[in-house]
Amino acid sequence: MPDSPRMTVEIWSDVICPFCYIGKRKFESALAQLPQHDRIEVLWRSFQLAPDTQTDPTRNAVQNLADKKGWTLDFTRQAMADVTERAKQVGLAFDYDRTVVANTFDAHRLSHFAASHGKGNEMAEQLFKAYFVDGQNIADHGVLTALAVTTGLPADEVDSVLASDKFAEPVRRDIDQTRRMGINGVPFFVFDHKYAVSGAQDTTIFVQALQQSFAECRSILHR
Repeated sequence: MPDSPRMTVEIWSDVICPFCYIGKRKFESALAQLPQHDRIEVLWRSFQLAPDTQTDPTRNAVQNLADKKGWTLDFTRQAMADVTERAKQVGLAFDYDRTVVANTFDAHRLSHFAASHGKGNEMAEQLFKAYFVDGQNIADHGVLTALAVTTGLPADEVDSVLASDKFAEPVRRDIDQTRRMGINGVPFFVFDHKYAVSGAQDTTIFVQALQQSFAECRSILHR
C-alpha cells in the first residue's frame, strides 16, 4: 500500500459564472499552500446557470442581465462593477462589455473530453478566460477547437467531439447529481466526498478544508 494518499476535489461550475472563476483563483491559492498539493486531483463538474440560453453574438452579459432582471443598463453596469473589482483582487481582468451571450453545454462537453486526456484544469482556465477576459463566443465550435488546441488537444479529435453528441451524457449526469445533492448555485466544492464548500470563499476556508480532508485521508490510509 502506498505511503502517500491521494484525494479528490470536485468543483461544480459554469463557464459564465463569475464567482466560479474567482473561486478557482482562491482555491488555487489555497492548494499551492498545501505541501501535498501534487496529491490532490481536481475534477471539474458541469452545471448550467441558464440552460435555456440562446447563443447570441450580438449581445453581451450586461444587456442580457439587464433584460432578465428588468434593470437599467446603468444599474446593471454598477452591479457588475462590484464583481469586476472582486475579480481584480485575485488578478483577473473581467471585461463584461466584450462578453458574448452563449449557451455553455458544448463548452461543458469539451471540458469532459479534455479531462479524459488529463487536461481538465487547463481547459477550465481557457474557457473562463475566453468568456470573461477575451470576449470570445464559447458556444462557437471554431473558438472551442482553438482553445482546446491551445491546451494540447488534437484538433481533429476536438472537431469530432463537437460535431457529435459525445460527452453529453457526462454533462447531464453532473447536472442531475447537483439536483440530488440539493446544489442550486455554483461554485460548489466537494473535498474527498466528505466536505463541501459553497461559493467563492476566502482562501483560508479552502486551506482549512484541504488540510482537514487530506489529514483524514492520510489517517484512513495508515489505520
